[in-house]
Amino acid sequence: MKIKDVYELIVKMGKDADPRGQELEKILAQKLKEEKELKVEDRKYFDQDKLFNPYTDTRILYGDENQEVINVLAGIDVETAEILLADRLKEKGIDINLIISHHPEGKALAGLYEVMELQEEILYSLGVPINVAQGLLASRISEVQRGLLPLNHNRGVDAARILDIPLMCAHTPADNQVQFYLDKLFKEKQPETVGDIVKLLKEIPEYQEAALIGAGPKVVSGSEKRKAGKIFVDMTGGTSGSENAYEKLANAGIGTIVGMHMSEKHRKEAEKNHINVIIAGHMASDSLGMNLILDVLEEKGLNIIPCSGLIRIKR
Repeated sequence: MKIKDVYELIVKMGKDADPRGQELEKILAQKLKEEKELKVEDRKYFDQDKLFNPYTDTRILYGDENQEVINVLAGIDVETAEILLADRLKEKGIDINLIISHHPEGKALAGLYEVMELQEEILYSLGVPINVAQGLLASRISEVQRGLLPLNHNRGVDAARILDIPLMCAHTPADNQVQFYLDKLFKEKQPETVGDIVKLLKEIPEYQEAALIGAGPKVVSGSEKRKAGKIFVDMTGGTSGSENAYEKLANAGIGTIVGMHMSEKHRKEAEKNHINVIIAGHMASDSLGMNLILDVLEEKGLNIIPCSGLIRIKR
């Protein structure tokens, strides 16, 4: 496979598992319309990948897209240290052709806030009116965008360029995978209590491994004895949404949230609205999403070398 083949496959897998379904085609059509309406002098700043890839947090960050790939170094966070690790592996005779980070870097980090619009459709699917969902997300998206502005986005990308090691990231497509996987699991198993959900999670190898180091599933609001009610799997959408959403979710009938992580401010809002919260684990959840993608890449003949918190489990 070439780097562009890897990239296109990851984007396709993200689309296939996207909770928005056919709505994606409308989003891509809108981007094409926006591109055509740009002034000539502004067109050079338009990211052409947006015409086929709805995930601004997933990009080839450095390297020739036509380069052939055999060995992939894959991790949850890839910064200068991991790129130096790839260079060291090269010195030891393992030619790393591509590094895949889960969390975004470079322009993909700068564009992270754009994928948060996905959360509007998820809230709508759970019973929150779309106008309310959009209103809740608008200020939060602006907040995240402002927070990203001062970051040193290209630090890791610069290291990859200097050492001439191709680098890409796969964020929302992997998060979509874990969202789809857990949604399907809970619909099939129909857990009755919060404790039943925790037991199901601990049957998944990534969460088992995380539990062994004290980073496994934890109930942070409610208790294992409580009824689960309607379950909201909160695993995709860029980053945390609005803290004002919990009242609307409770009104929509949500009994339990299963997420990767949650700030204390958000947790208190969930608790105030009597919503059970299970933190499944950040690295474990990210690993599950990445593994579902990496398994397909391995089937295509690539050799995957895990690093940086990636709990590599093959299915």
